[in-house]
This record gives sequence, C-alpha cells and structure tokens, in this order.
Amino acid sequence: MTVGPTVRRRLRRLAARTPSILQCSVAAAVAWIVAKDLLGHPAPFFAPVAVVVCIGVSMGRRVRRMLEMVVGVSLGVGVGDLLVAWIGSGPWQIALVVALAMACAVLLDSGPVIALQAGSSAVLVATLLPPSGSGGTARMLDALVGGVVGIAAVGLFPIDPLALAHRHGRVVLNELAEALEGAAEAIAAADLPLAADSLEKARGSHRAVEQLASALQTGREIALLSPLRWRSRSRLARYQAAAAPIDLALRNTRVMLRRTLAALRDREPMPGALPERLHSLAEVVRLLRDELAEGVEPVRARRAALAVADGVRASGEEAAGFSTRVVTAQLRSITVDLLMATGTDRETATAALPPVTA
Repeated sequence: MTVGPTVRRRLRRLAARTPSILQCSVAAAVAWIVAKDLLGHPAPFFAPVAVVVCIGVSMGRRVRRMLEMVVGVSLGVGVGDLLVAWIGSGPWQIALVVALAMACAVLLDSGPVIALQAGSSAVLVATLLPPSGSGGTARMLDALVGGVVGIAAVGLFPIDPLALAHRHGRVVLNELAEALEGAAEAIAAADLPLAADSLEKARGSHRAVEQLASALQTGREIALLSPLRWRSRSRLARYQAAAAPIDLALRNTRVMLRRTLAALRDREPMPGALPERLHSLAEVVRLLRDELAEGVEPVRARRAALAVADGVRASGEEAAGFSTRVVTAQLRSITVDLLMATGTDRETATAALPPVTA
C-alpha cells in the first residue's frame, strides 16, 4: 500500500513529538505517585493535569509561558476549592469564583495566560469537581506538585534543542533554496507562470521563519536551564547568528521574484549569467543547511558565497531595464545576507562585491 504525502508528513510530525509525549506521560504518572503515595491524597487529579499543561506547553513555547500555566492552574484550583467549599456551587457562585480567580491572577502577573488558566481551572472545580469534604488547599498542592514534576522533567530530561533547531532550520533553508532555484529556472526559460508560482511559494515562507525563531528561543532556554544540554549552546549560537540574515535573504528573494515577474512580463533583457549565479546561491544555502546541521563552522558555504561575489565583480554586466536592475541589486543583497549567515560581518560581506554604480 502506498503512503501518501499527507500521511508521511503526519508520521514525521508524530516522530518528532514522540520524545515529548513520552516525557509527558511518564511525568504524569510520577506526579500521581508523589501526590497519592507521598502526600496521601486519595485522588490527586490535578497533579497529572498540571504535568500535561506544563510539558505540553514547553514543547514549543517559552519557559515563562510554562510557569504561567502552572501558576494559573494552581491558583484557579486553590481559589475554587476555598470558595466553593464555603459558598457552594451554582450560577452566581461560578461567576464569583471565576472573577476572583482571574483577579488574583492579574494581580500576580499581567500576562493573559495565567488569568485564563486560573479562570478555566476555577470553572472545573466549581462545576465538575467540587470539594467533597473539607475543601482547602489539598488540590492546589496537587497542582503545584504536578507543576514541579513537569518542570523537573523538562530540566532533567529535556528535548534536544539542536534537533529542534535542525528541524525548523532545514525547512527555512530548503524554502530559500527552492525560491532561488525557481527564480533561476524562470529567468533561464523566460517562464512567467514558473516565476509566479515561485513567488507564491516564497510568500508563505514567513511561517517557517516564525517557527524557526520560536524553536531557537525554546532551544536557548533548554540549553540554559538543563545541565544535560549545556554543551549544545555553542552550536545553537551558530543557528541564532544565522537566523536574522537568513530571514533577510528570504525577504530579498521575495522582492527579487516580484521584479523577476515584472521583468519577464515586460520582456526586459536579462544578463545571461544571472540564472547560473542564482543556482550558485541556492547551492550556498544547501551547504549552509548541511554545515549548521553538522555543527561545524560554515566554511564551505562562505567560500561558495564568495565565489558568487567574485563572479559578480568580474562580470561588470549592467542591466538595462528597471526591473532587471532591481533583480541584480537583490542578488547582491542576498549574497551579502548569506555571507553574514556564515559568520562574516556586514562590512566584509559588502566589500566582497563591487560598488554600486549610479
């Protein structure tokens, strides 16, 4: 039986998330054991719930957000337990419990997450799980236990921040290489539909860039907090240094594709060496992708980018049409961006190209 691309994509997503899922499930069981056997709580429902909230959020968000969720759950459960045990459960009691839980959360922190989590946890206590006996703070303690276990699991058995960076970095760099290849092929064949299609695909790359930024933020926090991942900080630093120039290269590539479309539509003559240089830039991107994944300094990518710059310097070609001049100018900008992504400073990268003539 043939597996379609959608199924394969979903299986890859599951494989990528499997370590976090296993981490979450084991930590939930540990939190239950701690709350039930060590603290003596008969049904510590909120301990594993807090673990799931904590680790589930840490899969792709900041540590601060994780802490906000845990505090929100604990606060909502505590306020709900205390008030419902005193005033009972009903429509006006629910309104009062939610209002007070959210107000307390706002007093503690200005973020919206902690208030929303406190309100939803208070609703759960006031409706489905009202206190059965003395009420009090027992279930609030369960939630705190779950949060502590979840945070400990993230710190002691963290996901691999480098694998996270590789996964999202590969997507961004592949999209950049494909956009450059699409521009090269469209120019070589004077193919207007291909240029339009490449531009449309490149316009969707901003989502991949945002996901890479989020992955690097998460990876940086994991590498800072977890002793097991301290050694990955230097390799993550290369990704972090390359991320902004790669984003600029994608933006400049989108501009170039828009002007490529205009130049082809207006039948402007384009330099014959332009497709070859764009293919070379796509190869620079692929080399950068591979060297970042290998954890080495991107020397090969830098040399390849300098070779493109040397070709531009040696050719001395000047474009005639307005759109074509923009295309060649963007090629220069993309080359500078990629040199910076390999660790070259802006001044050196700019000096590698010939000065712009008026």
